[in-house]
Amino acid sequence: MDTDTPPYEAVLCDFDGVVNLWDPDGMTALDRSWGLAEGTLAAVAFDAALLEAAVTGRLSDEQWRHRVADGLVPVCGSAGRARDLVTAWSALTGRVDTEVVALLTALRGTVPVVLVSNATTRLETCLAAVGLAEAFDAVVNSARIGMAKPDPRVFTTAAGRAGADPRRCLFVDDSLGNVTAARTVGMTGLHYRHVGQLRDAVAPLLG
Repeated sequence: MDTDTPPYEAVLCDFDGVVNLWDPDGMTALDRSWGLAEGTLAAVAFDAALLEAAVTGRLSDEQWRHRVADGLVPVCGSAGRARDLVTAWSALTGRVDTEVVALLTALRGTVPVVLVSNATTRLETCLAAVGLAEAFDAVVNSARIGMAKPDPRVFTTAAGRAGADPRRCLFVDDSLGNVTAARTVGMTGLHYRHVGQLRDAVAPLLG
């Protein structure tokens, strides 16, 4: 490869765990406030079958949260308490990592930056709420395309949105399973742990 040729044609980046960081104690704090065993809310909300339906768009975000509230009724003691717990949980937003956003913004001057997220139909509203509606060249939301990472089609779809060959894409995710799946379609995968890793990986693009 010519030394003047950028190493990547596009950067594809996960949202939660990379751009948006969650308080690991947020849900357990709500459990404690409602007098529940720690892990109760997460166990109901992230039940594998229910979560898959939400992140592949078979349930809307509203329907998913309604199902979560229904599932919490037995432990909360009433439908009203269960709904209040889900409302409190829904108000949690995480924290945008401004260093990551600044780095991705700088990259957009050189290559397309595409957000690739296993998310519900709420993602676009969340992005707007935290000022990131225009922060990416494209958004691949699993709930909108009907498939979720680590399905290889998610990665090829994202590359297509970027107008790039998958073999010339850098994929960044905090889930090793998703990174491994991206590599199966030829992408360079970065198992994200901190912004320094990302900065080093994209340094050749920024010159």
